[in-house]
Amino acid sequence: MNNEFITRKATSDDRDWIIEVVRGWEADYVITRGRKVYPQDLPAFVAETPDGERIGLVTYEIIGDQCEVVTLDAFRKFSGAGTALMHDVIEVARSQGIRRVWLITTNDNLDAIRFYQRRGFTIAAVHVNAIEHSRKLKPSIPAIGLQSIPLRDEVEFEMWL
Repeated sequence: MNNEFITRKATSDDRDWIIEVVRGWEADYVITRGRKVYPQDLPAFVAETPDGERIGLVTYEIIGDQCEVVTLDAFRKFSGAGTALMHDVIEVARSQGIRRVWLITTNDNLDAIRFYQRRGFTIAAVHVNAIEHSRKLKPSIPAIGLQSIPLRDEVEFEMWL
């Protein structure tokens, strides 16, 4: 167990906070593979310090024998919160007989690309120019992303269990 934070299942008391986190991306929903998803309505885990500060969030959706990690945020980089939250989702997936955990990130999110690969995820697909379609559903998606990289593609990662 980590002395700096714990992870726990999100409760209805976390819903407004989850909405606030997601609105940091300019809407109360996210786009994943061409569909709107409302993370506040999904199962989730929260990383929290002993004094109650929420320092991480992961939301996920299980459909059939697959589990999509819809959002993952660690508000304290390199604290281990992101890794712990991913571990929680993978354990839920295993316990439910899920075969594949997968997620989407964007081509500009180099930190996420590194993070997922270092934790055993592999690149399953690159959906070239997929963000163009996503902007039709969410016009607030910028043309230029992190580190001044043009925001164009979705990178799909997967882990087979």
